[in-house]
Amino acid sequence: MALPDDQELRTQIHGPWQIVRRNEIYQDAWVQIRMDDVLRPDGKPGTYSTVRIKPGVCVIPVAADGTCYLTKEFHYAVGRDTIEGISGGIEVGESAEIAATRELQEEVGIVAQQLHPLGVVDPLTAALCSPTAIFLATDLSFTETNMEGTERIERVAMPFEVAVRMVIRSEITHGPSCVAILKANLILSNLLSP
Repeated sequence: MALPDDQELRTQIHGPWQIVRRNEIYQDAWVQIRMDDVLRPDGKPGTYSTVRIKPGVCVIPVAADGTCYLTKEFHYAVGRDTIEGISGGIEVGESAEIAATRELQEEVGIVAQQLHPLGVVDPLTAALCSPTAIFLATDLSFTETNMEGTERIERVAMPFEVAVRMVIRSEITHGPSCVAILKANLILSNLLSP
């Protein structure tokens, strides 16, 4: 489909796609839903819808004795309790490290002296943009929690090897938690440097 000259000037190249117009469908503090009018890689017109979620963190705290602390919480989208790492959004102007430290204290009452960055995970890349920084937390101490009004979080303690097995058996399914646990396992097994 050939575009008139004035539209051609407004077209934005996006990899092999061309964005003709961006249409914001919905936005709140956490989520943005957009449907773009596009020219597909084959040159035909179409639409492409994406969901953008506030960037976040996921932290796996492991004590010196090998105990791992995770969360158990009902998650609205999947409609069930899940076990996962300590997770939350990065506030505007906040670094991922500060967000990880804050979430640890707020959700499970943990203070970590060492926070080891494990990289960034993109949970779904085709239609969802939700970059999540993942961390291993060590040298732990405990304090009071400070949960938000929407949170009913239970701190779950288990041997770290059990958490690894739960990932392998798909008993932990939260993508960033799975990646963080498996990366932390390599580091704690001295197979990978932090």
